[in-house]
Amino acid sequence: MQQPRTFLDNFFLVIKGLCMGAANKVPGVSGGIVAFVAGFYEEFIYSLQKLNSKALKLFFNGRFRSFFRYINAKFLGLLIFGMLVSYFSVSRILDYFLQHNELFVWATFFGMVIGSIYHIGKDFSPWDKRTIPAGLIGLIIGVSISFLNPAKENDNLFFIFFCGIISVSGMTLPGLSGSFILILMGNYVLLLVDSVNALYDTFSEIFSGDFSFWNNAERMQTLKILAVFTLGSITGLVTFSHLLSYLLKHYKSTTTAVLLGFITGSLGVLWPWKKTIFKLDLANNPILDTNGNKIILNYTRYFPDMAKAETWWAILFILLGILVLLILDWYGNNRKKNEQIRPSR
Repeated sequence: MQQPRTFLDNFFLVIKGLCMGAANKVPGVSGGIVAFVAGFYEEFIYSLQKLNSKALKLFFNGRFRSFFRYINAKFLGLLIFGMLVSYFSVSRILDYFLQHNELFVWATFFGMVIGSIYHIGKDFSPWDKRTIPAGLIGLIIGVSISFLNPAKENDNLFFIFFCGIISVSGMTLPGLSGSFILILMGNYVLLLVDSVNALYDTFSEIFSGDFSFWNNAERMQTLKILAVFTLGSITGLVTFSHLLSYLLKHYKSTTTAVLLGFITGSLGVLWPWKKTIFKLDLANNPILDTNGNKIILNYTRYFPDMAKAETWWAILFILLGILVLLILDWYGNNRKKNEQIRPSR
């Protein structure tokens, strides 16, 4: 039976939610990798897997205490709270640095993923005839995704629903960024910019007593797209969690090997030296969203010029990202040792 979490454990769980929210904000970075490295990935997947018919039955029968205990509501609630706080705080800071120091942001995350690979891989065993091919398959898929060309925008509702299913992959599959996948599917702008802006505008009008959006066909179509996308995201979250829960219970080593290979392959997405392609207006000026951020369409990669000072600064930030993970690894190991030698009462 799992020991009750202390106040400090709950506090750090909110911090982990902050980190997941920040990671999900950046196209190419996966919130799932935060869960994997921080050591709560399996609990996260198993908790999501409990969102099933039994949970619904407990809820509608009024057995709320049993419902909350069954779905591990305190754990999920603190994580989600951290993600929501991140949206209004940490992610805003990330937006600023992506606008002004994009290279260094990518370099830091690149280093952190390298450190994550070390953190996850150093204790992994066994590497055998089953896990080695599984890791290579994950690596090949991760690298392949990195170099796919984006499709054209598609507002077909069935495709939007499918986009919703795929977009939550960043929360459940370490190394797979949901926002980057939406870029590849051609619907990043439609679903994460235009639709969100339409929702923001709609709420603003409602609070000011203006309900004219009902007669705005374009607005209503965009809100319908957002609703279908949200439904697809919920479906994907529950489906992926059930699938991954089954795989982790019955094929843990093989599944972990695939994820480790996948995370390694995702380094291609995070390559710091790339030029961002923004959505432009007719005068070739970048189009901004409601938060004043440039709307991303795609990236083109290049090799760094070693004669430039910013290249060496970027390498320093890569090392800094690796160092952060090494410190976390050292802290985690020391905490385990202290718990093992602590006398029982």
